[in-house]
Amino acid sequence: MFRLAVPVVLAELGWMTMGMVDTLMVGRISPEAIGAVGLGTSLFMGICIFAFGLLLGLDTLVSQAFGAGRIAECHRWLVHGIVMAGVLSVPVIVILIWMTDALASWGLTPAVADLARPYLGILTWSAIPLLLYAACRRYLQGMGVVRPVMIALFSANIVNVIVNWILIYGQLGFPAMGVSGAAWATLLSRVTMAIYLFLVILYRERDAESRVFSDLRLEWSWFKRLVALGTPAATQVTLEVGVFATATALAGRLPPAALAAHQIAMNYAALTFMVPLGIASAAAVRVGHAVGRQDGPAASRAGWTALLFAVLFMSTAALAFFAAPRLLLSAFTSDLGVLGVGVRLLFVAAVFQLFDGVQGVATGALRGLGDTRTPMLWNLFGHWAVGLPVGYWLCFGAGFGAVGLWWGLSLGLIICGAVLLVVWARRVHELVLLHHRRFSPPTL
Repeated sequence: MFRLAVPVVLAELGWMTMGMVDTLMVGRISPEAIGAVGLGTSLFMGICIFAFGLLLGLDTLVSQAFGAGRIAECHRWLVHGIVMAGVLSVPVIVILIWMTDALASWGLTPAVADLARPYLGILTWSAIPLLLYAACRRYLQGMGVVRPVMIALFSANIVNVIVNWILIYGQLGFPAMGVSGAAWATLLSRVTMAIYLFLVILYRERDAESRVFSDLRLEWSWFKRLVALGTPAATQVTLEVGVFATATALAGRLPPAALAAHQIAMNYAALTFMVPLGIASAAAVRVGHAVGRQDGPAASRAGWTALLFAVLFMSTAALAFFAAPRLLLSAFTSDLGVLGVGVRLLFVAAVFQLFDGVQGVATGALRGLGDTRTPMLWNLFGHWAVGLPVGYWLCFGAGFGAVGLWWGLSLGLIICGAVLLVVWARRVHELVLLHHRRFSPPTL
């Protein structure tokens, strides 16, 4: 589990680092620039994440096929995943273009809205390489090949930093583009990731007896299976990311200092969540392999080991948020108004760290079992029926501002974490019992 999880975790951290680098590098411009980049990124992911999540069904399908030794079936799932990625990019781009035009009517601070519109407009076109990258990544991870995913994110971060430096500040003869330069850097970085993983797949299987693209038949029944597994997973991820994107949009109505503090604290909370998110992907693969081999005890060990890793890391992250909030925030800004709000937000983030990690890894382990529906339902209830309404009331009704919004989000995560842990324990217990009944010798 550790060998599989570490490269995936580093890849997730690399993914998050790209957004943090954008925020850090535009932070030298103004708090409004920080808010615009955070808002644009959150809205992009809030729309793109459903299409991204549909491809999560490949985790289950590829890993279980690989565990059962059906390599040609893994290849066919990749082909269907790439085709689906291309089809999904069309509605995603259309929605993002509409949303970019609609930002002016959202009641945002004018300075933030004026910067967010061009940023989101450029970022929209990164949906195509991002979805292609997602299909290739799910395929490689499902087969237990994770190092190229890590290298792809590492390379993309290098491209992002260099192009940010050139385009944001106007280096090497280029004009200073500010926030728009950060968007172009992100677009080029995502193109780099997609091309790299695609080439890795071609290179790895160039001598394979069953070539990866030797069978290009498309069957509707295969798309139906992918959609059947992917839709609940996509809905769950969309509900979770969407609630934070909605919170960011709501924070856009607050003063610029509060919005900037919200964005910086959200960057830290998202950064720490990348670790359990990577562990969750490893758990989905390991559990899926075990299910493919019909090995219930191995599936149980894989899931509980992953949860242990998440608990250990997120407990450490919570202690860091408690102990040194001002030090963490000062990496982004020296604005006293931003620092004052940010310290209180990191305190709330420390409270929900453990639950956030548990719900993320439990979701991955359940996906390995083929259960994507349960996490979806509990995310709907925890985040949207409870967390966001409570946060909205605390923020605007009770007058607690961004801190109240975060306490509502925390409540939703606590509900999801506690319930999904119980669900995983019950499901895997049933799987182990089934394994023992199937393979135990009959008693005389």
